Amino acid sequence: MDKIDLTVLRALRDWRAAGRHALLATVVRTWGSSPRPVGSTLALREDGAVVGSVSGGCIEDDLIARHTGGTFDRSPELLRYGIDADEAHRFGLPCGGTLELMLEFDPDAASLSDLVATLESGRLVRRRVALGDGAVTLVSTDEPQALELDGQSLSATFGPEFRMLLIGAGALSEYLATMAKFSGFSVTVCDPRAEYSGHWSVPGVTLAPGMPDDVVTAFRPDGRSCVIALTHDPKLDDLALLEALQSDAFYVGAIGSRRNNAARRQRLAQHFDVSAEALARLRGPIGLYIGSKTPPEIAVSVMAEVLAVKNSVSLPAEMAVAVGKQAEEPSLVA
Repeated sequence: MDKIDLTVLRALRDWRAAGRHALLATVVRTWGSSPRPVGSTLALREDGAVVGSVSGGCIEDDLIARHTGGTFDRSPELLRYGIDADEAHRFGLPCGGTLELMLEFDPDAASLSDLVATLESGRLVRRRVALGDGAVTLVSTDEPQALELDGQSLSATFGPEFRMLLIGAGALSEYLATMAKFSGFSVTVCDPRAEYSGHWSVPGVTLAPGMPDDVVTAFRPDGRSCVIALTHDPKLDDLALLEALQSDAFYVGAIGSRRNNAARRQRLAQHFDVSAEALARLRGPIGLYIGSKTPPEIAVSVMAEVLAVKNSVSLPAEMAVAVGKQAEEPSLVA
């Protein structure tokens, strides 16, 4: 799940625990273009306070107008927007776009508390809401499943935040950590060099002491994690990569030139017996080719590639840094 969805659930939990009336809106179906994907959520309090988003803003305004000061003692409802072109235009939906929401009124505070606690512990959970009376069932699961709406219930998988582990606390890490934070990642930085970690200045990032291999092991990368080595120091980067390549991390990469990355692969294979299969997962040079030269530009390049992999986007080969740099080199004339 995205970080904003966990923020929505936390706000809704706190409102309901305080005895405030509130509803949870979930995008359950879309047709054509839609500003927000299926599964997006919004919490609306009785006084019109809102956390989250289900559209570009107009639908939120309509929900506020409909339910501020209204009745919250009711069963779940399905609500559709953009049925015709005029309504789609009025609610700011793209041409031909239609979306359907499910509204849950006054969700149970104890169940919300259990759900948030499960997510904060790093576990996946399947949440089922009965359409008839709004009763909620939480079931632990090992695999995420698509949102499912049938005639009886809505079932959706909620999971912990995506995580990023950066090896190195230099300038590039500061820019990349900042971008990862506003992209919804929980970020941890490891650098045993006091001259770097002692000057770390990005708030909200966990600094992990110790050597990179130990930190990666303790981090326990899973399918919602990425590990990126940024020190340019083989003694540090290689240690992290050795452990990360044995994990389920969806993205493992290292900074460096084409030559340095080739040398790194050779070291890992010859001296540490890293298999060809594992090395095939190692990304480097990392990032998308945008002609980046400065730390912030390189961070944009790397973050874009991480998000593409996270979102299962197949990128053209020419967007790889190695391919792009090779293409811009002047050809040798015999």
